[in-house]
Amino acid sequence: MNSQDINENLQQLQQRIANACLKVNREVKEIRLIPVTKTKSVEMIQMAIALGVSHVGENKVQELIGKAEQLQDEKLEWILIGHLQSNKVKKIIQYIQEFHALDSIKLAEKLNKELQYIDKKLDVFIQVNTSNESSKYGIQPERLAGFLNEMQQFEQLNVVGLMTLALHTEDELQIRQCFRLLKKLLDKSRIDYPKISRLSMGMSGDFEIAIEEGATDIRVGQAIFGQRNLPDAYYWPEQGAKS
Repeated sequence: MNSQDINENLQQLQQRIANACLKVNREVKEIRLIPVTKTKSVEMIQMAIALGVSHVGENKVQELIGKAEQLQDEKLEWILIGHLQSNKVKKIIQYIQEFHALDSIKLAEKLNKELQYIDKKLDVFIQVNTSNESSKYGIQPERLAGFLNEMQQFEQLNVVGLMTLALHTEDELQIRQCFRLLKKLLDKSRIDYPKISRLSMGMSGDFEIAIEEGATDIRVGQAIFGQRNLPDAYYWPEQGAKS
């Protein structure tokens, strides 16, 4: 895939985003597109940067670090969108500006401690398991209120939103219900925590539904950069969802 292909894909994607927004009377500026670059080369990312991309999402810690070091001279923000193990926190925090998959107090404690050492604050999204699948990461919806209360002790972490992965199915109603639940949880959470305002939900296969249900951040890879050689399950072990 060359720069022209990526540019055409981005333009088509922006049109699809605009159409989805129009359908539910939303402004396009409300939606942030996060290009997901997992498995894609540094050269391909550089093509995207030349086309105006200023931030990208990665799932794997080692892959993100490797690319960030090669692209350290570029003005590019890195967003970790995949599961993070506590033992990898120290390695990753200097590279990322956001983390979209916070799912335990233990991980929050580790992040906060390591961030204190380097005097850095980090925007985080709480991952919620809206599909109620035991194979998925994320806290249960009924635990969110208590979780957010516990999060107030971590001064280095700015909780800015919620994140979810919808059920991997062809049933649009079931996908929509996952996104609708996250939006409902956000609205309820904002009563006590007004700074929590973002919804990270929607990928290549379902971002239009996510926008219709209130997404502010969509994580899209294959619709921009083409198919991957590795299966989606390698990067989203809890499901085969396409980012």
